[in-house]
Amino acid sequence: MEELISRVSSAAGIDTSTAQSAVGMILGFLQKEGPSGPVGQLMGMIPGAQDAANAAASATPAAGGGLMGAVTGMLGGLLGGGSSAAGGVMGLASQLSSTGMSMDQMENAGKAVFAFAQEKGGPDLIGQISSAVPGLSRFM
Repeated sequence: MEELISRVSSAAGIDTSTAQSAVGMILGFLQKEGPSGPVGQLMGMIPGAQDAANAAASATPAAGGGLMGAVTGMLGGLLGGGSSAAGGVMGLASQLSSTGMSMDQMENAGKAVFAFAQEKGGPDLIGQISSAVPGLSRFM
């Protein structure tokens, strides 16, 4: 997990504490929105993944209306549609924005997590996950 957090911190230009929160939020999102079999396999391949997801779930604050609206609008525009096109990705963006991350930092963090996940699980496993979650491929 330390290697993943370090990669995310470097790729997104954020401190390790924020990177740790972001990794947990992303992994928790995958558990909630992704296909349980492939996500479960991936979580088992990353030591500490479940603990990170659990810690993020218990520490995630409720999103504020104004910030949520701004992030939702930006992400919806980036994904080329409204809330139905983005699925649960907008909720993840709202969570990540609560850490103070910009859209670029969120995107870079997501790409770092999925690059690491692909190293651990392979392209087929990651493909199964990304194809099942609308809008997720933007962060891969």
